[in-house]
Amino acid sequence: MNDQSTATSMSPLPTLTDWRFETDFEGIGWAILDRAGENQNSLSRRVLEELGEIVSLAEAEAATKKLRGLVLISGKPNGFIVGADIREFEDFKSEKAVTDAIQQVTALLDRIESLPIPTVAAIHGYCLGGGLELAMAFQYRIATRDDATRVGFPEVKLGIFPGFNGTARAIELAGPVSAMQAMLTGSMLRSSVARGMGLLDELVPSRQHLRWSARKAVLQGRKSRSPSFMKRAMTYSPIRGYLAGQMRQKTREKVREDHYPAPFRLIDLFEKHGGSPDRMKREETKAFAPLMISETAQNLRRVFRLSEQMKDLAPKGSFKPLRAHIIGAGTMGADIAAWCVISGLEVSLQDLNEEQLKRAADQAKALFKKRLKTPTEVDAAMARLLIDPQGDNVPRADVIIEAVVERLDVKQKIFAGVESRAKATAVIATNTSSLPIEEIAKAMANPRRLIGLHFFNPVPQLPLVEVVKAPDTAQEWIEKGCSVVTTIGKFPLVVKSVPGFLVNRVLAPYMMEAMRRHEEGIEREKIDDAAKAFGMPVGPLELADQVGLDICKHVAEIIGLAKEEMTGSKLARLVAGGNLGKKTGEGFYFWKDGKALRTPPKEPYADVELQALGEELVKPLIDECEKCVAERVVQGADLCDAGVIFGTGFAPFRGGPLHYRQVEREKAAAQRVLTDKRGEEK
Repeated sequence: MNDQSTATSMSPLPTLTDWRFETDFEGIGWAILDRAGENQNSLSRRVLEELGEIVSLAEAEAATKKLRGLVLISGKPNGFIVGADIREFEDFKSEKAVTDAIQQVTALLDRIESLPIPTVAAIHGYCLGGGLELAMAFQYRIATRDDATRVGFPEVKLGIFPGFNGTARAIELAGPVSAMQAMLTGSMLRSSVARGMGLLDELVPSRQHLRWSARKAVLQGRKSRSPSFMKRAMTYSPIRGYLAGQMRQKTREKVREDHYPAPFRLIDLFEKHGGSPDRMKREETKAFAPLMISETAQNLRRVFRLSEQMKDLAPKGSFKPLRAHIIGAGTMGADIAAWCVISGLEVSLQDLNEEQLKRAADQAKALFKKRLKTPTEVDAAMARLLIDPQGDNVPRADVIIEAVVERLDVKQKIFAGVESRAKATAVIATNTSSLPIEEIAKAMANPRRLIGLHFFNPVPQLPLVEVVKAPDTAQEWIEKGCSVVTTIGKFPLVVKSVPGFLVNRVLAPYMMEAMRRHEEGIEREKIDDAAKAFGMPVGPLELADQVGLDICKHVAEIIGLAKEEMTGSKLARLVAGGNLGKKTGEGFYFWKDGKALRTPPKEPYADVELQALGEELVKPLIDECEKCVAERVVQGADLCDAGVIFGTGFAPFRGGPLHYRQVEREKAAAQRVLTDKRGEEK
């Protein structure tokens, strides 16, 4: 059956902008969300107000038996509801404003839950955050098995947790263990997983089956199954307290409470009130409101906006690569090839070293097994990875990426040969981390065609790719490069061809400052703990070991750092002795089973010391960011912040290095005014 299987009457609510409401010949009401002027549905103020009109009509017609059931479905072909419209979050300036707005929404969802007729949410595509909370207010949820359908609560990534009474409803449907895990991690779950948890009730093969299945569910009066006794028992007081303790411990292993308070407040909410859905709902709003207006949430929303801004760097629909050719099967080349395959491309991998190609294929298969859900998908991915020692597939490729040794003569020779064989429309790129694009391009007939696509290691984990532009690079190829990056699910950042580009340039002085402090006698553990106390994902010395000390030394030399201090430094001595960090088992740390072996301090480091040291460590990084903006290495402070967050992991909850510095300056200025005012009053 297709979408046209149920004839409908004209809408009794003709003034709706974001919704269509139709009643079919069987008396089933279809609430179709198709937000005007938007590619995706989200819950804006107007969307919710119009939903309120639909619910009022449904209440009236249900009371007179004119309406037999209500179905919520999306009018967008590729999505359900991605959540609340976070663009409107900035309108809230006080806890009271948040509370008032939230209570209006929760009252609306309670009205939907109380409708005396069967209600069904029919889901295809992303059903996230507020969208899932709305769906849970319906009696029955049907979703497609399509891989594009994802269900989840990503709010924790924005510094909050579900606030439309989703915490209570999720626990009622899925039980506390599964529901809390979904909310604490912000995971986007496949529909099959969500059904197994109890968040969904039925799966259908495709979007075309949704209407027919929703109709059957209404006519048969289907409702979600009650959770098992075991799930209900886990909300009882003694067990609930134990579960909360376990959740708190696991969450602390991942994030610090002072940096990311939202998951800890959610655990507190569950521990205190999880035994009563009514109390949970009431207390949820009280806990949610202060988080919503917190500095952490504001900064994480800023990071989300920055990610959207980076996606917009790629022109929509202008270029969609299907085949990639990677030259060089070393660690980076192999990872780039494997990631392109995972992203759906057919990839040919070229290298003269057969052993290297075999290792790359094994490396790719290991990644596929980790990332893909079935052996069939792994086999399909391996079929898309073509081993191509002689580069026979160059003429077929839409994008060609070179990732060989950092030698100018080698790269020039490669591109001189590739250019004549490549399609006229193909992107030609180098993954160089240090050589000027314009120098590599000199061997080409059309040097304006070459761009840099600088990936970061490990490729599967770091979301940024620097799209490097030489002074004469044609804009057409930069835009196509950005399209390549977004096609494979990464964030593009256009940067000028300067030593270190953006990320390595700002990271190097930060790491060199840490090494200098260590040379002065500060313990490596204290330095790294201070950086993590500031919010960095890993300390600078441990990071240097992970990157490779030979690479760190090379980057520092390319950028022109510490020329006088390099001779005789610990970094130079370690590199000269072949102790290159994690890959050799020894660097600033000894490494065992992939982990740095730390020496515990005799006494715990004082928080105030770590905080002060952390701020001092990141100062050179922020200074360099300001220089990069002034020199137009990137186009503006926002993109600089985005690049450093997604390329280095700079503390997201601080909103980016330049934003952090500006906020700190504003706080200091406000404090001076307050101090002066108090002085005058005295």
